[in-house]
Amino acid sequence: MKKNFHDFSVKTLEGTTFNFSSLKGKKVLIVNTASECGYTPQYEKLESLYKKYKNRNFIIVGFPSNDFGSQEPGTNAEIRQFCTKNYGVTFPMMEKICVKGKEMHEIYNWLTQKSENGVLDSEVRWNFQKYLVDEKGNLVATYPSGESPLGDKITKWIEGI
Repeated sequence: MKKNFHDFSVKTLEGTTFNFSSLKGKKVLIVNTASECGYTPQYEKLESLYKKYKNRNFIIVGFPSNDFGSQEPGTNAEIRQFCTKNYGVTFPMMEKICVKGKEMHEIYNWLTQKSENGVLDSEVRWNFQKYLVDEKGNLVATYPSGESPLGDKITKWIEGI
């Protein structure tokens, strides 16, 4: 039986378990992040998007990763401090994981393999790639790093336009 997005659980930066089943009924934007990337300023746009739509059954879940150019060298505690101090991040941030290769976390295996998600195959090509998951836990789309979190493709999807 295929897994649904809501079947997974992960650890937060603080080490507590976060069950995606708690996100049933919400639209979810999953993003792999890094603190030393040219796209790092997207944290500001992500936080703005989260604040605008968090009361409209929308959430962002960030996954720090050191897979691209070693641009996330920090510990989970250092990542939390960086995100809070520099960008005021309040959306959930999970522990640092691998989003590609042999050590790929199971949630990214699900996000990137059509055989797992039933929708599409994709490859995480760089930091700040975005995955959209609907209220029922189905993968909807993926957008590259350069796609602004505040762009029409994402905001119209959240708004149901």
